[in-house]
Amino acid sequence: MIAVRLVHLIEKHSEELTEELLHKFQTSPRTSDLRKVPVQELRNRSDEILRNLSDWLLSKSNTDVECRYREIGALRACQNVSLSHVCWGIVLTKEHIWNFLQREGFLRGPLEIFGEMELLRLLDQFFDSAICYCAEGHEKAKLASMTKVPTSKRPISAATAS
Repeated sequence: MIAVRLVHLIEKHSEELTEELLHKFQTSPRTSDLRKVPVQELRNRSDEILRNLSDWLLSKSNTDVECRYREIGALRACQNVSLSHVCWGIVLTKEHIWNFLQREGFLRGPLEIFGEMELLRLLDQFFDSAICYCAEGHEKAKLASMTKVPTSKRPISAATAS
């Protein structure tokens, strides 16, 4: 399976890809809110995906992706990272992977094109789900933080005022 060989190539270069991706996060105006996240945390999350891409694409269930990305979305909401910047970070990750494969020159002949299409389908499915689950986690965390009323700001009822 050509897609698996391409994914293993990405995993082999995960350290280099992670560092390049962090630079993109830090310099893109669409991901400027990610600067609120500690760099080591971003490095760990990016490396988690790139180093284990074959697991995420081929072994992990949709439930695994859902749990992980809802958690990440909620965490980013608590860090006051805007949802759009979180989503752009995920899109940038997918584009970065694709650019790496093009740069490496693996996308040339008919067999490679078939592998490219297979990998594109897997990447799209994974990253599209990641964006949606991340958005759900982000929105749920934001809603929860908005509905919490601090004790000092609760209205005093007539019964407790006397």
